[in-house]
Amino acid sequence: MSEAFEPPAVAEAGTRQLILTADPDFLDFALDEARAADPQVEFLQGLAPGVMLAAGRRTFADLAAGWQEKPPIFVRHICPVQASVGLDGSGGDLMVLSQVAGGELALLLASDAPFSVQTRVYGDLPHKPFDINQAVAPLLAEISGAPLDVRRPQQVVSVVCVGQGQGGVAYLGVSATAHNLSDWAGGMRRFAREAEQVSRSEFKLLEAIEVFGLELPPRGVALDLGAAPGGWTRILRRYAQYVTAVDPGDLDPRVAGDRGVRHKRMTAEAYLANEPDRFDIIVDDMRMDAQASARLMVAYAPQLYAHGWALMTVKLAEKQRRATLDQAFAILQRAYTIAGARHLFHNRSEITVYLRPKARGY
Repeated sequence: MSEAFEPPAVAEAGTRQLILTADPDFLDFALDEARAADPQVEFLQGLAPGVMLAAGRRTFADLAAGWQEKPPIFVRHICPVQASVGLDGSGGDLMVLSQVAGGELALLLASDAPFSVQTRVYGDLPHKPFDINQAVAPLLAEISGAPLDVRRPQQVVSVVCVGQGQGGVAYLGVSATAHNLSDWAGGMRRFAREAEQVSRSEFKLLEAIEVFGLELPPRGVALDLGAAPGGWTRILRRYAQYVTAVDPGDLDPRVAGDRGVRHKRMTAEAYLANEPDRFDIIVDDMRMDAQASARLMVAYAPQLYAHGWALMTVKLAEKQRRATLDQAFAILQRAYTIAGARHLFHNRSEITVYLRPKARGY
């Protein structure tokens, strides 16, 4: 995550409208999280699948500060709404957006902190996010004096355009990057596919490392449970970890041939019964019932060094997902502190959970 930055109080003070984003299949859970944070929140309009316009009793700054301290699991991204403007779907929309951004929004930017423009376009509009960014950003920089930095912004101008009939509406707002819950527009963190990539699941581990701010020790020792075909093992090796990969199935030849990988061709349960080593890191992305997977991770807790951490995905069936998650958390808390839990952009029907070991004697 980017370093914390607080824009001038005027930028978020009094702003009560916001746009929140979640996976469409988990939107109900995200709305429940918003209700828990602000019981008087109103959900005004669905802008796109998994994208909701809302207004609350709490200000955006107050809500965001609370969620920055304890992030929600299902709400992926939030941004304030401080201005809105109608669009007609013509080339003139870019001028209109520039005028709005260069007017009231430019005054909300802190001149001494870098900013970026994050644009999302939903529905039937001819505009591309890149074109809108190119039209809006230079004028914002000129009027506010704030430097444009798309790589490490400390404040963000969010532009959300929604097609409606022959035209549409754009919602705009300024916020601290840290207040948006994700550095990426809509929480959509994308990674470039690499030639050496073994599986799509690698993106889940890369995103988790980033979101939870995980530190991998130099030349550490890691355990990958259910490792085949070796995607997570490959990422751990990229971070210079020596990996024990446990799975009765085959590893990709490129992973199996790595001298820093030790393949134990057996189940995780069998390896546990075989007096395994201890590790700095334990990861688990197995396709296993959530409660059974949680119990297995608890059984492996003694194999984790006190300074170490564990990461697992909790698979959720279509029914009773909240109850399943609560039960899995209750099991995990016998041996771990749940240091973080998020439905990441690269997750499907699962939650990624970051665990720190409790003191022995549980």
